[in-house]
This record gives sequence, structure tokens and C-alpha cells, in this order.
Amino acid sequence: MEKKEEQLAELLGTLGDFTSKENWDKFFTIRGTDDSFEWYAEWSELRDPLLSHLPPQPQILVPGCGSSRLSEHLYDAGFTSITNIDFSKVAISDCLRRNVRHRPDMRWRVMDMTAMQFSEEAFDVVVDKGGLDALMEPEMGPKLGDQYLSEVRRVLKCGGKFVCLTLAESHVLALLFSKYRFGWKMGIHAIPQKPSSKRSLQAYMVVAEKEVSSVLQDVTTSFNKSSFACRGSQASGLLEAVDKENQIRREYSLGSDVLYSLEELNLGARGDLTKLSPGSRFQLNLGGGSRFSYRAVVLDAQDSSGPFAYHCGVFIVPKTRAHEWLFSSEEGQWMVVESSKAARLVMILLDASHVSASMDDIQKDLSPLVKQLAPGKDDNGAQIPFMIASDGIKQRDIVHQVTSTITGPIIVEDVIYETVDGDISRILPSRDLTFRRLVFQRSEGLVQSEALLSEEGSNSKVVGEKERKKTNSSSRSKRKGIQKRSGETSHQLKVYHGYLASSYHTGIISGLMLISSYLESMASAQKSVKAVVIGLGAGLLPMFLNRCLPIVHTEVVELDPVVLKLAKEYFGFVEDDCLKAHVADGIQFVRNIANSAASDETSLVQDKKDAQCNTSSNGDFESKVISKVDILIIDVDSADSSSGMTCPAADFVDESFLQTVKDALSEKGLFIINLVSRSQAIKDTVISRMKVVFSHLFSLQLEEDVNEVIFGLCSASCIDEVCFPEAALQLEKLLKLEHPEISQSIINTTKKLRHLK
Repeated sequence: MEKKEEQLAELLGTLGDFTSKENWDKFFTIRGTDDSFEWYAEWSELRDPLLSHLPPQPQILVPGCGSSRLSEHLYDAGFTSITNIDFSKVAISDCLRRNVRHRPDMRWRVMDMTAMQFSEEAFDVVVDKGGLDALMEPEMGPKLGDQYLSEVRRVLKCGGKFVCLTLAESHVLALLFSKYRFGWKMGIHAIPQKPSSKRSLQAYMVVAEKEVSSVLQDVTTSFNKSSFACRGSQASGLLEAVDKENQIRREYSLGSDVLYSLEELNLGARGDLTKLSPGSRFQLNLGGGSRFSYRAVVLDAQDSSGPFAYHCGVFIVPKTRAHEWLFSSEEGQWMVVESSKAARLVMILLDASHVSASMDDIQKDLSPLVKQLAPGKDDNGAQIPFMIASDGIKQRDIVHQVTSTITGPIIVEDVIYETVDGDISRILPSRDLTFRRLVFQRSEGLVQSEALLSEEGSNSKVVGEKERKKTNSSSRSKRKGIQKRSGETSHQLKVYHGYLASSYHTGIISGLMLISSYLESMASAQKSVKAVVIGLGAGLLPMFLNRCLPIVHTEVVELDPVVLKLAKEYFGFVEDDCLKAHVADGIQFVRNIANSAASDETSLVQDKKDAQCNTSSNGDFESKVISKVDILIIDVDSADSSSGMTCPAADFVDESFLQTVKDALSEKGLFIINLVSRSQAIKDTVISRMKVVFSHLFSLQLEEDVNEVIFGLCSASCIDEVCFPEAALQLEKLLKLEHPEISQSIINTTKKLRHLK
């Protein structure tokens, strides 16, 4: 007997790998047939807490049973439908011999608990006593534990319970919490110890109940945390793990734009994926083990959208179109679902990481991933069609690439679209139209500016012969190689500044209708209107103002000198007496205007006081002009996507800056901001801030674009919507455009303006 105990002590000391079948066979052989071994707690300690969680007459599975008498005690307590499994043939043989006569209904099978040979939903309860802990040796990693918990999930019936007796080490809890986070209700109980117990570690009972609901619930505990925390590092580690997990669950519950993983979805994050949930929409990250990773949106069509041609479809959106309203907004995505005729649509939004991959490679990579998202069973033979949104580009030529320390990688490219806007195709119907684009890579390939290249551009009155020669000379060496590669004659074309290719730029110009009476009065008095544009881009908007609205004198502020250089060399941006560019911080520039205006007002008040005291004053104060701005436009992208806005940077919609804007504007001044965000909540927040500062707000939302242009008026006297047609005519008379179709497009856009306040 003493020799046997010495052998056992030696084996336990050197066992090391608790996942080794050979080690366990040797262990149970040394102990013998009738010598049971209990991990963590005796039956007297387990009886009450365990039995309180068992339903009447359950089908019970005890995996990794070993030589424990736990199953025997359960049988004797009236729970006779018990199946025991262990991968050690020695342990199963011993237990079978010990129980075959006294407990004839008990079943014993040699089986690996990480690959069970049972059908799905075969048991009401799975009782684990140390099995998960044994699989989760830190040196072995979580793989076996993950496989085991997946099997437990599979064999448990809906409403069934997983009762896990464990030491609750942090790495064990981390896996247990994550695997049973969605679709499970979980509680943790401390197993009471006898006062005479010499155990140094506390045993716990984790009870996870399998539910249909995907609502996340906190992990509950049945012990007093304040008195429990003083029991040492084991207890404090458990409390810390529970608090951390509950914080994660609350963040998931509150987050409207949660990006799920495929693993979380398979674990029940959105309920049963095999069943359609009409009107359901969620986002996820696909990939991990695949070649690429993808951002995806899963949408289940409303029943009223049927009949459906496909049970599931995949719609791939190329990087160049991922920012468009149709694909980036929820409303637009539902429109795509309806046109796809798929009961479930998986929309894949490609990004810069997929640029070098062919569409065939992407489809092959996606196929096994999207099959896991398809409703119904995989064996129904239904095909999942792949649909692809054309990027609309027939030809693309890279003209120039540069990396700025401020903006990051920037591309200048010439593209020919498959189809173009109807107005411009009627103006220039004879050939394919070429557009030059300025692309900022930091904003998911955002096309910051887009310009039409035309022979008419070479006749632009704002680009003199001297400037053109200078531009051609400075960039000839860079363009020469590109032209040879493309085989095109784009060097013969120039940017045409009488047309706005970007629809939101057209929207900005149409919004000038709100102050058209003021503009007309200034034109009649032969006075100039002062405009400031924060954000140059390719310089297309200020060049259009300079060319087509000559009463406006514009100052442009750009933080990045590289962007200004590109605008001049590749987009025909030219300064003159009515158009100036500044390399400066836009916010500080506006503050300087506001401070200067405040100083001028103070000076003017003092001059008036002096005049009242000095009868000999010649009244020079009456000729003083306060240098406020009539039009202030914010059109900058954000380098920080964490704000939730692509445009502008968060600082430009801060309440203090908005007040500075108002201080910088004249009495009849107009504030214009280009707002780009996929979150309606963020848009609402920006608008609420602007309402505090400006007397009246107007919005222009273009259906085909994610951009929303917001207009703020300083004047308390607001233009009434019934006056819009007359105001639009006033604006049309002020615009100096060569083509009436372009003018009509601007006037038509004014009809989309809506009063917000």
C-alpha cells in the first residue's frame, strides 16, 4: 500500500501533460479498480448546489469521468439516465466492473470528449468535474478546450445546462466566457468547503444554460463579493474576470454598430443564423484563417420583398465605390437587397488591402466563409450567387503618386467612366470623357476631388499662357512616362473649371441661393463678396467661384503644402487678385478673422465716442469697414476616423469653433459645411450644435452621395421656402456659365434644400 501511494505521488508530480491518454491510463492502473479519485470536492460538498440545478429526469452526460464516484452518487440520488465517457480505457473498464450490477442503467463508453460520437442535442445536462481544467493546460493552449466546449454546445438541448466544476483560473474563464457569451445564461457559485478541509484552492461551479435568445446577460455570482475578495489571489482573479466579462457584454449590448466575428455569430451572437430574420441587419469582420479579411454587412430581406430568386447572395462592392451612399448607408443597402432578389444578402465592402487581388481570388477566398452565413442547411444544394458592383471605370491611368507627411499617400489619376452625368455628356457628346481625380488613401481611398478634362479647359480665362507654360514645364518630366504607359493624349486636355464634377460641390454652389438677394445687392453696388474656403483639395471649388461668380473674392486655406502643389501642377489651380491661397491651420485662420473683426468693432465704437466729444471730427470713422467674411466654407476630410466622421475633422464642429465662425461672419453671412458620416447619430449631434449657434439651418442631402451639406445663416430674418424659386433665379443671373445645362443643374439642386430650423 505504501509503495502504491509512493507511485501515485510520483506520477502526479511528473504527470505534466493532463491531456495525455497514456499518462492517464498509467495513473488509473496504479490506483486500481476500487480506488476512486475525487478532484476539487467530495459529494457531501457538491450535493446540494449541484442537485439544485438539475431538472427532473434529465439525460446527463459526464465527460472525462475518470475514476470519480460523482456519477454513482447522482444515480443513487435518483438520476439514473447517465452516460459517462473517458478516453482512458482503463478508467472506463474499472468503472464499468464496479457498477454493472448495482447501477445497471448507467452507460460507460470509451470516447474522446473533444470529438464526441453523439448526435446533436442528445443531453439535458453535461456535468464536468475538472475536465475542462485538464484540457486547458497553459502550455498546451486553448485548442482542446475550444473543441471540447464546441462539442458540449452541440450535444446539449436548447434549455440544457452545462455544469462545470473548476478552479476558475483566468485562462479557463476567458475561454468559457467567450464561447458561451451569446445565447447563454451563466452563473458562478462557490462550492462550500468543510471547516476541516485542508484544500488550498476553492472549487467553483459554473452553470451555463443554453437559450434561444441572443440578448446578452451579465454573468451572475451567488457569493458575497466584498467578503469573498479577501480570500486571496484566486478569488480576486475570479472577481476581476467576471467584472471584465460583464463590461464586454454591456458594451456589446449598447453598441449599435458592433462588428461581430464569424466565431461570435456561430456562437449565437445574432441568434440562429440558419433561420432568416426579416428586416435584420448586422455587420461583421470576415476572415482570420482565410487569405484576406473583409468588412461585411448581412441583411435579411423583408418578406414583402419576395418572391426571392436566391436563398442567399453575395454582393461585392469595390473599394472605389464603398464610400457611396448606396453602399455605405443603411437605407441604400436595403435598396440593394431589394434589387438582388436574395432572401439574405451578404454585402462585402472591399478596401485597400484587396487592391492587388483578382476578383476570382476574392471569390474563392470568400466562398467557404459565406457558406457559414447562409440560411438553412449547407446540404440543400442551393447555389450562392456572387454579384459585383461595377466600379464604373472603363480605364484608369495613374498620373502621379506622392506621400505627404500630413495627408499620407496621395494619388492623381485620370479615369474614363462607363457612364457619365447626362448634362455633361450632352455638352461634350462626341467622345469618352476623361476625369482627373485626387485620391487620399488615408480615408479608404476617398476621392477628394474630381475634375473634367477638356479642350475647353485650355481656353480658360483664369489660366493665362504664362501660367500654363510654367505648369507644363514643372511637371513635364513626371507626366512623360505616364503618357507613354497609358497611350493616351490627356496631355492635350486641361482641367475645365466651368463644370463641377462632384455633386456636393454643385450642392454648395446651389446653397448660395440662400443669400442671393445679398449677392445681387453687392453686385449692383459693384462691391465684392468675401469668401473663405477651408480645405483646398484640388482647388476646383474656389476656381469655379473665381470663374463663374466674379463678385466673389476668395481666400483658400490649406494645411498641407503638398496638396497645394498638386492643385497647381495637376489641376490648373492659379492664384490672382481675386483668389489667394494660404498654407495655414484653418481653425486658427478663422479665429484670426474673428479676433480682427472684434478689434475693428471696438475701434469703431471708440472712434464714434471720440467724434461725439470732438465737433471738429471729419467723420473718418464712417468709412471704416469691418473685415468680416460673407461666405465661409468648411470642406476638409478627417485624418482620424475614430470620430465617426470622414468630413470634417471633429474640431471643425466643436461648439466653440462654431461660435468663432459666427463671429467671423458678416450680418448676412452664410456658413457651409460638408458633412460625411455613416452614423445618423453623429450627423444629428453636429446639427444640434449648429442650431445653438445659427439662427437658421438648411440641409441638402444628395440621394446618390453620402455627403450632406449643411448651411447656417447668421441673420435672424430667414429666407422663406416659398421664395426659393425667385432666389434661385437671382443666383442663376449671377452665375457666369458658358453652358446653360450646367447652370440648370445647379438650379435644379436648389430644389433639394430643406429648412432644419
